[in-house]
Amino acid sequence: MTPYYEHAGITIYCGDCREVLRGGSVKAALLCTDPPYGIGAARHKFGGHGVKQHHTGLAAGKMIAKRDYGDGAWDDSPPDAELIDLIRSCAPYQIIFGGNYFQLPPSKCWLVWDKLRGNTDFADCELAWTNLNKAVRRIAYRWNGFLVQPGCKDVRTHPTQKPQDVMRWAILQAPDTCKSVLDPFMGSGTTLEAAKALGLSAIGIEREERYCEIAAQRLSQEMLITV
Repeated sequence: MTPYYEHAGITIYCGDCREVLRGGSVKAALLCTDPPYGIGAARHKFGGHGVKQHHTGLAAGKMIAKRDYGDGAWDDSPPDAELIDLIRSCAPYQIIFGGNYFQLPPSKCWLVWDKLRGNTDFADCELAWTNLNKAVRRIAYRWNGFLVQPGCKDVRTHPTQKPQDVMRWAILQAPDTCKSVLDPFMGSGTTLEAAKALGLSAIGIEREERYCEIAAQRLSQEMLITV
């Protein structure tokens, strides 16, 4: 398959990851990905009150327009066991966010992202399963609507987008011999952006072209390497 975007060690494929990965030609040192959990995020059903809001609200004394990510079926069901096995076969080291939703082996090292959300009906944390040989690790990073970590500059373009700082932290949990990263459920490209910031090569796969275009635009910008 011809890449949708390819530049400076970053490659994006627009298509179903099952088709792109079949045949075993796509490999990386680290799988770091955030698959659909099957909780209806694309239909604005996940967590609490959802993400589809057309009205404006008041924040810090200013009127702000709330984001509408559209409607879709991509999170109606999680990847099946065959697909999880396929993506895991593409890299020796593996980090899978939402690992508590999938059938995966016991893990010594879970990554815990504490969103510092306070008293809300959303989950306090997200969990990432890994096959890393180290203890459980935790990061506290606020990500609660318009209440975000001080200094965070992420612009949200995807309903299940994660902060680049969190994805960079996750990648750094892998051995420093990992110089390439694969994300078969790329979304708007945060994992690839984090890998690029660390000076790593990366491959992303996304079946919705609008998100491939957003990711390509993000990755075409020059970024400082921060470790």
